[in-house]
Amino acid sequence: MGRKRRLRRTVIDGDVRLWSVHHRHPDCREVLTVHREGGGTLRIVFRPGPGRFVPDGFLHSGQVADDRGGALNLHLPGAVRQLLDEARAQGLEVPDRGTAEADGWPLFDAATGADR
Repeated sequence: MGRKRRLRRTVIDGDVRLWSVHHRHPDCREVLTVHREGGGTLRIVFRPGPGRFVPDGFLHSGQVADDRGGALNLHLPGAVRQLLDEARAQGLEVPDRGTAEADGWPLFDAATGADR
């Protein structure tokens, strides 16, 4: 279990980002946490809801999915990059300091092409 909790590294336009994925309770949510090296933190949060699913015993760790067939594995660097690219396109960025939180579902929809 220690390996999945480690901070992983990605570089976007020359800026280093460190990221990890966690499942949180009590309200059962999947959280992608992205840190700016030497700076702040952005938490992209996926909560279950009608037609939206997070790991609950049926999905594997890191998987978020919808009832239209879209799915992302938040443990995969490519999925994280898709979400971060979409976050930047929507004006969300890891802050220089402090912590910001964003709903992951609008990013998910864009990253998976939800207008299918």
